[in-house]
Amino acid sequence: MSPKSASKPPARRSPVRLAALAEPAFAKINLTLRVTGRRADGFHLLESLVCFAALADRVELHVGARLELKVGGPTATDAGPDGENLVLRAARALQQRVPRLKLGRFTLTKRLPVGAGLGGGSADAAAALRLLAQANKLPQDDPELYEAARETGSDVSVCLASATRWMSGTGHELSAPVAMPKLFAVLVNPGIPLATRDVYGALKAPKVSEAAKFRPPALPNGRKEFLAFVAGLANDLEPPAIKLAPIVEVVLATLRDQPACVLARMSGSGSTCFAIFATRNAAKLAARTLTIRHPAWWVRDTELGAS
Repeated sequence: MSPKSASKPPARRSPVRLAALAEPAFAKINLTLRVTGRRADGFHLLESLVCFAALADRVELHVGARLELKVGGPTATDAGPDGENLVLRAARALQQRVPRLKLGRFTLTKRLPVGAGLGGGSADAAAALRLLAQANKLPQDDPELYEAARETGSDVSVCLASATRWMSGTGHELSAPVAMPKLFAVLVNPGIPLATRDVYGALKAPKVSEAAKFRPPALPNGRKEFLAFVAGLANDLEPPAIKLAPIVEVVLATLRDQPACVLARMSGSGSTCFAIFATRNAAKLAARTLTIRHPAWWVRDTELGAS
């Protein structure tokens, strides 16, 4: 070996970059929502049939980096400071429960409107927990995931599996997944955020000591029967939300005026409203019409029960 070749430094290997893990964070829809009272600690008790739409934010995790979050996407500017995001709160809650938990850098692409009754922040946090479970080879039904979700926020638990369920109590009591027909829907947000605390405060629910044991009713199998069942219930937060943001009533009236609209209702604490249509084409037509007539509104056609 010549002196020249002996002094040649070894070639550097490029660092291996692992592909990011990714999860959708599906929009939560409260098909029904009954508030049964308010506890002494301020928490409201509810009974709600929850499903999920085929619309979602996207959460990615680059494992191995230090814990941090970068938020982008069409609705990112409304999401607030990155450091206060529920994604980081959920990751820290799980870290406290799982020794030597592998963390990393999260990237959140916000597509869902914020403060909209769609559980966007909760769905993002639930997606982050699912990603950490994948990275750490934790089963998706690990009790630590549920406990971390429970600590992070009221809607995070139901978003973990994104399955249609009854939720009750303060939102953490969940039924087993229930079957529902696939529904064609249009979601509309008028661009006016509503704070959950304000809407519940305006409701002025009666004080109770604790929730009575909730026994989820059986759901009808047929589409027509299912919709009749849902129509027979309500969202108790709709009237106080309309009082705080009258535009919600305008959105509901506009949706009900669309051809082939079967049911229109507000989701969660608002201000997003959903309308269910007889056919997929009717939903798409309504979405196109509303987009043209109300360009400032966030309008999307989608499927419910599709996740």
